[in-house]
Amino acid sequence: MLSARSLFQEIVDHDDTFQLFCSIAAGGESQGGWENARIAALVPEGMRDLAPKIARHGADEDKHGRIFNALLRKRGLEPVPVPPETDYTMLLERRGIGLAHDRLRRQDPLSERDIVVYLSHSRVTEQRAADQMGVLAGHFGSHPELGRAVRMISHDEDNHLAYCHEELLRLARQGHGRTIHRVLRESALAEIAVYRDVSLAVMEHMGRLLRWPAPKAAALAAGIRGAYGYERFSGWHRMVRLSPPERRGALDGAPVAAPEFA
Repeated sequence: MLSARSLFQEIVDHDDTFQLFCSIAAGGESQGGWENARIAALVPEGMRDLAPKIARHGADEDKHGRIFNALLRKRGLEPVPVPPETDYTMLLERRGIGLAHDRLRRQDPLSERDIVVYLSHSRVTEQRAADQMGVLAGHFGSHPELGRAVRMISHDEDNHLAYCHEELLRLARQGHGRTIHRVLRESALAEIAVYRDVSLAVMEHMGRLLRWPAPKAAALAAGIRGAYGYERFSGWHRMVRLSPPERRGALDGAPVAAPEFA
């Protein structure tokens, strides 16, 4: 019987699929680290109080990238190129979601609206990250090879999601509510489609490496499309709600190091 746990266990147990999984994850986290570092450097003067939190977010993402690369090294594996059809960040940017990389490479300060867009986009993508890592931590939190890593990353992703809720609620009170609502909706609808496409591409690559029989590959693809159907019908609403988080000031202070993985 197919389950998230059995599927991921199969991927973890095979060096080639583990190598691809960690390479995709490391690439996405490192890219997020770069984006947040650039945004922190370009925060407009009137919002400079956000810069340390954005920088902390970026430092966490960099740390996650190092963790996934360290997991590869422990297996004696090297990162492999990330297939473009599995590059979640790049595909979101192509849909106009978030701040374009060519804008972040310039030295001009961002606008207040840019920061509102960034936080709204992050609220959506961090929901996905927190959900995914929560599932992995639930299934593999005590795994001898992966447990410490997935618990640490899951904790960080929960912090990132809490920070997005807290800051967006504050900005809504300052008059940005209409923009936040519109960008959240646009981002969520684009993200669920990108997540579907990336999931299908990843499973296709995994199936080829693991030589899955056609019925198994078809069942997994149908499950991914079914999950998208649910999210498109109503599930996306969970990605746009804002509520006061239990963790207040989640990104205050210095980032927590991970020397055992670095």
